Amino acid sequence: MSGKRPDLSVRIGDVELSNPVIAASGTFGYGGEFSEIMDLSQLGGVVVKGLSMHVERGNAPPRIVETPGGMLNSIGLQNVGAEGFLEEKLPFLRRFNTAVIANIWGRTFDEYIAVAERLDGSKGLTALELNISCPNIKEGGINFGTDPKQTEQVTRAVRDASSLPLWVKLTPGVTDIGELARAAEAGGADALSVINTLRGMTIDVASRRPTLSTIFGGLSGPAILPIALYMVYETRRATNLPILGIGGIEGLDQALQFFILGANAVQIGTANFYDPMASIRLVDDLRNWCETQGMLSINELVGSLESG
Repeated sequence: MSGKRPDLSVRIGDVELSNPVIAASGTFGYGGEFSEIMDLSQLGGVVVKGLSMHVERGNAPPRIVETPGGMLNSIGLQNVGAEGFLEEKLPFLRRFNTAVIANIWGRTFDEYIAVAERLDGSKGLTALELNISCPNIKEGGINFGTDPKQTEQVTRAVRDASSLPLWVKLTPGVTDIGELARAAEAGGADALSVINTLRGMTIDVASRRPTLSTIFGGLSGPAILPIALYMVYETRRATNLPILGIGGIEGLDQALQFFILGANAVQIGTANFYDPMASIRLVDDLRNWCETQGMLSINELVGSLESG
């Protein structure tokens, strides 16, 4: 083998990342919170916490609870709003040589369009990640991301409202995620983030009440890894769009499984809470692993699943 270091750069549509390790939305704040302990330029990208058009205060506590192999959260997409992000958060992120992805959400098509239009053309913003695991309040509360028609429509609406690359984050709470993947692709998605959290709940036995103020929340962490892997497998069978694998990744072994299944990059989420350096360490571990395997590029591993 030559002395050349393995190339970890990947392309997600028109977006080139220096490496395939990205901090997931909702687990990394707006990036600044982690910049005190790491150089954000070492990451392939940072997906900031979900942004709405206006400031959101989130849900009342308790809104986080630890579970076996993971955690439940019902933060409620608390955020500074699009204007606050552009004025207070994005200027700081421009200091780093890393992709900055804005996760956006809304309760109606118009809300999605408004935040996408406001963020469009912002200096230092690399892409949008569309969180469609939200109830459409004008359609009886049906989640945008569980209905193929609405998935395609909201993706198309944001695609038409923004020139930025568009990554659509799919929910696992469906029977056929491949159908949703095809719907997002038809709507103009450039890539797919797979998966969002799973809905779950726990009970405080002493009080016989739900432990979360909202009754249920989003389950994440190591416990959801097998589900996330299966969802990536099904998504890759349904589409050739780039995939960002998410769910249960703590380190090298889990990330490698996603790449083998066909994910082009991975996002580290819950692990950031209990191991803040997990993402940075994964970058080094991936490079070292490729070197030991004689691989010149991480892309050699992508989609290398052996059948039978």
